[in-house]
Formats: sequence, C-alpha cells, structure tokens
Amino acid sequence: MIGNQPLIERDHKVLWHPCTQMKDHETFPIIPIKQGQGVWLEDFEGNRYLDAISSWWVNLFGHANPIINGALKDQLDKLEHVIFAGFSHQAGIELAEQLVAITPEGLSRCFYADNGSAAVEVALKMSFHYWRNKGQTQKTRFITLENSYHGETLGALAVGNVALYKETYAPLLMDVITVPGPDCYHREANETWQDYSERRFALLEQSLQQHADTVCAVIVEPLVQCAGNMRMYDAIYLKLLRAACDKYGVHLIADEIAVGFGRTGTLFACEQAAICPDFICLSKGLTGGYLPLSAVLTTDTIYQAFYDDYQKLTAFLHSHSYTGNVLACRAALATLTIFQQQAIIENNKQLAKIMAKAAQRFNDHPHVAEVRQTGMILAIEMVKNKHTKEPYPWQERRGFKVYQYALSQGILLRPLGNVIYFMPPYVITEAQLFHIADVAWQAINRAVQD
Repeated sequence: MIGNQPLIERDHKVLWHPCTQMKDHETFPIIPIKQGQGVWLEDFEGNRYLDAISSWWVNLFGHANPIINGALKDQLDKLEHVIFAGFSHQAGIELAEQLVAITPEGLSRCFYADNGSAAVEVALKMSFHYWRNKGQTQKTRFITLENSYHGETLGALAVGNVALYKETYAPLLMDVITVPGPDCYHREANETWQDYSERRFALLEQSLQQHADTVCAVIVEPLVQCAGNMRMYDAIYLKLLRAACDKYGVHLIADEIAVGFGRTGTLFACEQAAICPDFICLSKGLTGGYLPLSAVLTTDTIYQAFYDDYQKLTAFLHSHSYTGNVLACRAALATLTIFQQQAIIENNKQLAKIMAKAAQRFNDHPHVAEVRQTGMILAIEMVKNKHTKEPYPWQERRGFKVYQYALSQGILLRPLGNVIYFMPPYVITEAQLFHIADVAWQAINRAVQD
C-alpha cells in the first residue's frame, strides 16, 4: 500500500503549488490526499482532516456528495464537452435558466467562464465594451475598494487592493481608482456597523461625483472582503451604492464568487440589500466544489448593446476553450438541486448560530481583537495588543503556527495572515463546529506564546 512519503517526494520534484512558498515544504511536508467523504479528507496513511475552510471556500455539501457524484456519472456516458460557440447543450441551457431565476430580478443573460478571476475579467470587459458600443469611449476606468480582492489574472488583480498579491505586478496593471472601504473592523468605539458603513460610503460617493464621466463600473465584494482578512460591512453600503451608481450612470459589478450560494445567510449577498447589480460574478460554490466553472449574469440592457449586425463589430468576442463545459454545468445543476430539495438556507441559519456560540469565548481572549461573523463565515482576528489592535508583525507568521498545530490535530484551518476563519461545508455538525473551535483555541494559545 502506498504511503504519504513517496508521494511527498515525487510532488516536491515536479510540482509548484498555488499561494505557497515552496521552501516551507522542506520542513513542513505537503499532505497528499487519497479520498474525501463529507467534511473529512483522508491521506494515504489513514490520517483524517476536517475541512473547516471548504477547500478554499468551494465545497458546499461535502466531499464525494452522492447527488453530485450521480449527476456526473450520468453525464459522463453522454457528453463530456463541446465547443460552446455555435453549439449548445441541455445542461448549459438549464443552468442558465435556473441562475436567471434565482439571482436578483433584472439579471437575464448568463455568460460562462472557467473560474472566478475569469468571471471578473468578463464583467470588466463587458462593462467597458458596453460604454464603447454606446459611444462613451471616455469611460475607461474602474472604482474599487481598499482591501478588496477579485482574483489573480491581470485585470482582476488590477481592481483588487491586497498589497501582498498586487504590489509585485503593479507595473503590469491598469490604473484604477481606489477608495476607502467600509471595513467595520476600523469603526469607532460604540459605532454600529450600519453607521460606519454609511459614513464610509460618503467617501465613495465623492469619488463618483468627481470621476463618473470616465468610470465604467464600481466593483465590490458584497458584505465580506474574504481574501482581505474576512473583513465585513453592513448591507446599507450596497443599497447606497446601487442608488449612487444609478444616479451617476456607472455600472455596479457584484463579485459574489466567494460569498454566493448561501455563505452570508441568504442565497446571494445582494439580497440582503434588496438590490440588483448590473453584473454578478459567480463561481466557487457554483459546482459544489467539483469542477471549475463561473458565470457572469447581466441585464438585457447590456446584452442589447452588443446585439447587432456582424459588420458593426459590436459582438463580445471573449472566449475560453472550456466555456460552458458540460460536466461542470451538470455538477452545478446538481448543486442547485440540493438547494431546491433541502432547506439549506434555513439550516445554515441554525449552523451559523451554533458557530457563533462555539466561538463566543474568543471574544475574551487577550490576543483576539474581534470575532466577526456574516452567515456561515466567522473570523477571529489575532493581535499583539487587544486594546490598540496592534497586529503581530507579519514576519512572525503566527497564523501559520495556527495552521500547523490545527493540522496536527486533524483540522484544516488556513488563516489569512493572523486572521483565523471558519468557512465549513454546510453538512457540518454541531459537535464538529465545537471541535473546530476547541482546536482553534488551543492553536491560538500556542501561537501567541513568545
């Protein structure tokens, strides 16, 4: 029987893993996974790891989910893929119909891509191209929020604002307008999330007043800036932003790649502000964590600006070889079937309460500045000084110590810097949530020891 070590050695010779300093794996070996079941992952020596972060936020209903498995097995015997230009297929049509039906009213056209970054690229290009087709060629810029993250391709990276990912490639990126964000971690003492979010919105509106004539769109992550240390804000910000975009003639792009499909307590985060963006970007949980797929939904108004005789050269020519992949679409349809057949959103509300209860004691931890939560996302901000919120120097890698200890205890936590977060699959149990919290408590206590 094959063990972990031979695979670790083979991996280290040929692979280059994402978001990783590969030298770390000289002393902290990578973990080869043999199989998964529900919330559990298992390596080649029988060690199990509870997937508390849904494998980078994609896995909604557990590994080896029988409903999604069955859909893929059925599809595989019929059609695996077909060019999506000039051809179509039933799964792609049905998925688009269902996405139009469940996303905010007003979104009526679905464009497929391969991943979240690609979806953001599509939305940026569509917005820019729309204004060009309408004769407003002066509109070439985008407004984005500080601490935002929208992906790793150059366009998506440009409209993000996390220095760790962006600074190295700055010379390659288009110029954007970055405005102070609504991140409620920085609110004043006794200031509510709503009050702070409203106050911060005034700064974005000032930018719109000044630059609207040259701006294509504002792009935001609704409610939670996930890669930006799981920072959160109030839905009033989205409501005010929608009204301002209408007022100043600018598109609103909602990047729901990480927060869609039930993560924030509603099927889509925009629902909590009762708004419809001009574009919504979806991926990650769309296929239940099975296959790469993303979708950009937009309005008929935008679609019609591209719909004309070929000779007008108004068509949107963006394409990917695997656009609308049949297997991915079938996985997504199976994911939506689970939402339809089971009371996922209601169950998640109960799970969110349990998660809050399990993490309650962290509020009093001497090295935790804040415990914050939006739906099925809970974050614990570990700091050097609780009262001033002075962070630990990033070079000390305290969050990495949490990661290492948690793995030794069979829990997959992957902190963002010094922010430990829980974003588990929706099939997790109450006992498992408390177990995650117990291990995180032990890990933080070890990590803060000088």
